[in-house]
Amino acid sequence: MTGSPVGLRAATTEDAPILAELAVAAYSIYLPRLPAGVRPGPLQTDYQAAVERDEVWVAELDDGVVAGFLILVRQEDHLLLENVAVHPAFQGRGIGRAFLELAEQRAAAYELPSIRLYTHAVMVENQQLYERWGYVETARRRDGEFERVFYEKDL
Repeated sequence: MTGSPVGLRAATTEDAPILAELAVAAYSIYLPRLPAGVRPGPLQTDYQAAVERDEVWVAELDDGVVAGFLILVRQEDHLLLENVAVHPAFQGRGIGRAFLELAEQRAAAYELPSIRLYTHAVMVENQQLYERWGYVETARRRDGEFERVFYEKDL
């Protein structure tokens, strides 16, 4: 897989199967770190419903390949960064950074003061990334089968 990101666009319902495939590619590396039988939330998401309900963006390469996606959920007092995923073949090319910047732009457009997100405790690479981007850990707690780490960034 080659190419460079040419832009971010709103996802369509036709993208839903691709989003599910991207989630598998991006999150399967964490399966050995999780307790037996536990699957990351993004591997359980109904992406068709997410595209219809939430604000979903994709990074599309110049050859039309969708390399990653971002799911945002507008809340009353913040923007929830529900999911950001980049296919491993395209990581390190600034796509994740572009998605985080877009999230900040969307929060500003909604006049929301902060972005919140959560990740699983075993996904330490994600935690390091969010902290580098100015997100501050606000809590750690168990939600059902998930040990989650919560972050917030004031804008």
